[in-house]
Amino acid sequence: MSKHVLFVCTGNSCRSVMAQGLLQLRLKRLEHRLTEPIEVASAGMLAVEGMSPSREALRLLQREGLDMSTHMARALTDDMIRAADLILAMEQVHLEDILRRVPEARGKVSLLKAFGLPSSGGAHHADIPDPIGKTTEIYEDCFSVIQAAVDRVAQSLVGSGKQPQA
Repeated sequence: MSKHVLFVCTGNSCRSVMAQGLLQLRLKRLEHRLTEPIEVASAGMLAVEGMSPSREALRLLQREGLDMSTHMARALTDDMIRAADLILAMEQVHLEDILRRVPEARGKVSLLKAFGLPSSGGAHHADIPDPIGKTTEIYEDCFSVIQAAVDRVAQSLVGSGKQPQA
């Protein structure tokens, strides 16, 4: 049996793709510590099926040695939500929509930026803003935030061998 981690953003062309690629890379490097296989996927609330990742997202991932050029955007489905063991959303609006659609997902969905951090009370500060159409610097800032959060997720997944808590 494997665990399923799902990253969710708006279009599945920037943030969730970067998070998916980074977590796959981290887990590959830590696979000797995994107690079970972990599948990593991503989807978008308003994704255009089959759309390619943004050039900036691909460039940043390539800097890490990742080639996500074959990734194709997928629209989030209720079945994806139900099948995931851990769902990491980029913005509060994504989290709220997931819970509106599948209320029983409450215990397994979290904002990516807040994952593994003490509760601060200000959920809106835990959003990772969409960089689509923005400057290279904004993409790089977004990538850094995602990278730090993904590192916490990876450690949670391999550190205890237990189900991560959203």
